[in-house]
Amino acid sequence: MFQKTISELAKGLRAGEFSSVELAQSFLARIKAHDPQLNSVVTVTAEAALAAARAADERLSNGDAAPLTGIPYLHKDIFCTEGVRTACGSRMLDSFEAPYDATVTRKLKEAGAVMLGKTNMDEFAMGSSNETSFYGPVKNPWDLERVPGGSSGGSAAAVAARLAPLATGTDTGGSIRQPAALCGITGIKPTYGRVSRYGMIAFASSLDQGGAFAASAADAALLLEAMCGFDERDSTSLERPVEAYSEGLDDGIDGLRIGLPKEYFGEGLDPGVAAAIDTAVGEFEKLGAVVRDISLPNSSLAVPAYYVVAPAECSSNLSRMDGVRFGYRCENPGDLEDLYMRSRGEGFGAEVKRRIMVGTYALSAGYYDAYYLKAQQVRRLIREDFAQAFAEVDIILGPTTPTTAFKLGEKADDPVTMYLSDIYTIAVNLAGLPGMSIPAGFAGGLPVGLHLVGDYFAESRLLNVAHRYQQATDWHTCVPAAFGA
Repeated sequence: MFQKTISELAKGLRAGEFSSVELAQSFLARIKAHDPQLNSVVTVTAEAALAAARAADERLSNGDAAPLTGIPYLHKDIFCTEGVRTACGSRMLDSFEAPYDATVTRKLKEAGAVMLGKTNMDEFAMGSSNETSFYGPVKNPWDLERVPGGSSGGSAAAVAARLAPLATGTDTGGSIRQPAALCGITGIKPTYGRVSRYGMIAFASSLDQGGAFAASAADAALLLEAMCGFDERDSTSLERPVEAYSEGLDDGIDGLRIGLPKEYFGEGLDPGVAAAIDTAVGEFEKLGAVVRDISLPNSSLAVPAYYVVAPAECSSNLSRMDGVRFGYRCENPGDLEDLYMRSRGEGFGAEVKRRIMVGTYALSAGYYDAYYLKAQQVRRLIREDFAQAFAEVDIILGPTTPTTAFKLGEKADDPVTMYLSDIYTIAVNLAGLPGMSIPAGFAGGLPVGLHLVGDYFAESRLLNVAHRYQQATDWHTCVPAAFGA
C-alpha cells in the first residue's frame, strides 16, 4: 500500500478494500522496520494513531469523510500536539509535552488524518542538513552517508522512504523545498500567512511558514488544502478563502510564461544539476510553455540579508527559553544569573547559540540601523525584483539547490558554506512568496530538485504546473532501492 497515491488510498478506504486501522498498521510497521536506518521519526504515537484510525473508519462508514479521512501522515516536531512531546529537535524542550494543539494539528485532526508520529528536525529549525538535532542526524534514504537537507529533513526522508504518504514541514529559508529536493519528493511552501503559525514554535516570525511534503503535487495539494485557512489567533494569518488546490491540477499550461533567472544558472551550480534542470525546461516547452530569460539583480544579497533578519528574530523568540518559564533547567543553580546562563548554555546546541549571538548583536544599540534596518531595506529590493519579474512571466523556474545531497559532516564545521545550500530558496521567504520543489531527475545517482516560484497566492498555479510536469515524467514515483519493499 505504500506505493499508492492519496487518491488511490482514499478510494480503497471508501470501497472497503482495507480499513484505516489496517492502513495505519501498515505504515507503523514500515516505520518500525526502516526508520532505525534513517532516524527520521523521533516520536511514534502508535496507540493514538490506531485510536484516530478507528474514529476515521467510523466516519467512513457513516459517509462523513473528508478527503484525508483515514490517511496517515507524519508531523514535524515543531507543531504543538496536545499530550505529545514537542521537542523541536532540542534538548531545551526534550521534556516539553504540549498542553494544546497547534492550529495545523487541529485542522488535520478535524480532517480525519491519522498522525503516526513526530519527525526529526534541525534544532529549532536552524540548519540546512538536519545535523543539528539533539536526537542525532537524519540520513538520506538515497544514500545513508548523506544528509537529507533541513530543517524538515525528517519529514522529507520519511516520505521519500514511504514511511508515510504525507508529512508536514516548515520553511523559513528553504526548509521544505531544500530537503524535498535532496530526497527526491515534492514539497510546497505557500504564501506567507496562508498557514497559521499558532502553535508552531517560532524561529523567525516574519519568515516561518508551514507547508506540505508528498510524493506528488496531486497529493501535496490535498494536504495543503487541509492546512490552509485564516486563524484569528495568528496575527500574521491572512483572511482569505482557501482554494480547492486539487481541482485545477489538470488545467493546461499552453502559453504559460516561465522565467529563468540568469543569476541562478551561473557559478556554483553543479553541472549535473544544471543538466537535469535544462532537460526539465525542455519538457515544459513540449507542454506548450514559453520560456524566457529574466533577471533578479538583488538575489545575491538574499543570503546576507536573511542571516541578519532570521537570527535577529530568533534571538527574540528564543529569549523565553530561560530555564524558568519552561524548557530545560540546569541542576543546582547558584543564583538566578547562573540558572539563566547554564540552562541556555546546556539546553541549546552550537548552531542555535551562534544565531542567537549574531541576532542579539544585530539588534544591539548602535548596530540596529547598520544591520537589521539595512537588511530590511534589502528585503524590499528583493521583493521589488520579484514584482518586476512577475509583470513579465507567470512562473519562475530554476534549481532548488546548487548541488545534490552532500555527505554527513562535510559542511558541519563551515557554517557559511552550509548557509549557501539555501541560496536559491531564501529570497522567496524574504518576499513572502509561494514556492515548491519537485523531483527532476538525478545527478550522480542522487535526486535533483526543480524549484518553481509563483506570485502571491499562486499556489493553485504552482501545483497545476508541477502536476502537468509529473504527468509527463516519472521522477516523483522513484523510491530508494533499500526502501522499495
